[in-house]
Amino acid sequence: MLTGVLIGLGLCGLTVCAGIPNENPVLIVGGIIGVIALIVASGGFFILQPNEAAVLSFFGPYLGTVYEAGFYWYNPFATKKKISIRARNFEGNRLKVNDKQGNPIEIAAVVVYKVEDTFKATFDVDNFEQFVVVQSETALRHLANSYAYDHGEEHEITLRSSQDEVSAALTKELQERLVKAGVNVLEARLTHLAYAAEIAGVMLRRQQAEAIIAARQKIVHGAVSMVDMALRELGEKQIVQFDEPQKAALVSNLMIVLCSESHTQPVISTAASAS
Repeated sequence: MLTGVLIGLGLCGLTVCAGIPNENPVLIVGGIIGVIALIVASGGFFILQPNEAAVLSFFGPYLGTVYEAGFYWYNPFATKKKISIRARNFEGNRLKVNDKQGNPIEIAAVVVYKVEDTFKATFDVDNFEQFVVVQSETALRHLANSYAYDHGEEHEITLRSSQDEVSAALTKELQERLVKAGVNVLEARLTHLAYAAEIAGVMLRRQQAEAIIAARQKIVHGAVSMVDMALRELGEKQIVQFDEPQKAALVSNLMIVLCSESHTQPVISTAASAS
């Protein structure tokens, strides 16, 4: 078609040039009309880059979509809308929502998606990019309301400790929402997760208290094991024999030494009987 247009322009130019010396209006007008028609026909050329598609419609009806990269010509009066089918990133704003337990949190996510059905992306929604933005925020709010931030029940999925499960759930929900726009969600992950400012300090103290309790439990468990081992080995090796009050005193002293936060100082009794 490009060759035909170039040849036609050359022939029309020669026709006009031939008609001017002879003052032949038929040749002149015919050549000018031919040039105009070829210029209009050249409006049907378009180029597609890799991972780009062109949606074709002619005065309303959908005619089809061209996916392969290259140089094309189609009806110049047909509408040609190009859509990128490359993978895209969308990082949403930080949203302030309540988690499953009612705690206010801040959450944000990044969504990787691409257009797969150009007909739906063009004709089923008004603006598929804006549609992705709105539906992503809606899905993220629903996700935050469905899971606790942390400290859930045993084996319960939480936003902070179950990143893979939460990402899979978010991806699945987004795909269900965006299928009507012809969009395929490749990945969706949280990029920001924190308690809201008004409760951040309280939750931090709560986490510190839980960490201290967990550390104390391990210390006590270890101390009990060490005291039991000491009493058992002293008895088996018959190094010294203790009665019950002495055992109780030894256990008390050992537990104080092992569980104390500060270094303990030994006290040696030097009492002597007077004769």
